[in-house]
Amino acid sequence: MFSLKWKAPLVVLLLLTGVISPAAAAKKEVPNRLFAGEEIPLWPGTAPGSGGLDLKQQVLERSTDPKVQDRAVTGITDPSIIPFFPPKGRANGAAVLIAPGGGYERVVIDKEGADIAEWLNSLGITAFVLKYRLPGEGHEVGYNVPLQDAQRAMRIIRQNADEWGIDAGKVGVMGFSAGGHLASTLATQYTAPVYDPVDGADGLDARPDFLVLGYPVISMKEGITHPGSRGKLLGADPSEELVERFSNELHVDANTPPAFIVQAHDDGVSTENSVLFYQALKAAKADAELHIFRTGGHGFGIRLAKGPVALWTKLCEEWLISEGMIGGRP
Repeated sequence: MFSLKWKAPLVVLLLLTGVISPAAAAKKEVPNRLFAGEEIPLWPGTAPGSGGLDLKQQVLERSTDPKVQDRAVTGITDPSIIPFFPPKGRANGAAVLIAPGGGYERVVIDKEGADIAEWLNSLGITAFVLKYRLPGEGHEVGYNVPLQDAQRAMRIIRQNADEWGIDAGKVGVMGFSAGGHLASTLATQYTAPVYDPVDGADGLDARPDFLVLGYPVISMKEGITHPGSRGKLLGADPSEELVERFSNELHVDANTPPAFIVQAHDDGVSTENSVLFYQALKAAKADAELHIFRTGGHGFGIRLAKGPVALWTKLCEEWLISEGMIGGRP
């Protein structure tokens, strides 16, 4: 068992400095330290299934604007959660674990991580960006490692809830794109025995109290799934059993946490993913809300959301209030 303390407010500053030329930006490797604040390691020692791997973490800056960060992380063997605390006196006890997307090939740490965390902080919610291992990078039983990291992260958050000013009954998960698949996997497979317990945290509940999905991949079935995400998670020729195990619309039940889902009609990832998950929630009599906007494309997050789809954050805030997870704006 371990315990880490931070004094609120924790001002999390992005470290990258210097000017990156537009020509080099998309492939520019930048310092590996992601934020000025601490990363909280998920595992005491080597993560399960990652022993002996010779991977070097890489952080690539994809933005062509030197004032805007859009980093992607690969080569992860030291999964962590990166905490973002609300300003002093504004925390309301709710917390969210954020699973950024990246097609299970990278973790998009800014656009679908830090941006989202800062918005949640404005609502008084403590946020943790999940830097999870990627299944196609040589880990043993690679398709399990993202879920191992997500389960462990939820347990660590609950283990430290008192110290971090969190209500252990108001801890949700939010995921985008392939991170939405991971979030919905956690929400439907929170009891799956994907690793052996390593300390006292693993006796705690990994079930999220609520679920927020942005343009998620949900199904692994051909014709519905995002082929790139499926290939990275399950490999080129997965068994039907494996496809069904990670098609999360098949695993919804009455205990699945309440869900808020947002996507755009013109998304390259089929909206059937969101619709099937919503229908499964409704059939199971689990609480759910689905918004499909006419335009918005894929990967809009907050910074790229234009027009009506930009309303999704306000709609989500109202939904969180209606679910009793937060009060009005602090």
